[in-house]
Amino acid sequence: MGARADEIERRLTAALSPTSLKVIDDSDDHSGHAGHSGAGESHFTVRIEAASFAGQSRIERQRAVYAALGDLMAPDRIHALVIDASARGEA
Repeated sequence: MGARADEIERRLTAALSPTSLKVIDDSDDHSGHAGHSGAGESHFTVRIEAASFAGQSRIERQRAVYAALGDLMAPDRIHALVIDASARGEA
């Protein structure tokens, strides 16, 4: 995992105490697309399960992830982020 992916993992762990977390660098899948600089670590998928998501809407969960990532969400740092957020026991 690269430095940016490690930082995503650190920030999400600190802010949301996930029971499960997977950070996937999808950057190579976007070669030639807008926002892909060729340097990598610009497109990610985050699969996160956290107790704090129970009772929250999809939008509230996304806002919590964005808040945890803060300045990493600047377009020159993370261009695209897919968020799969759930609470324990959800399919």
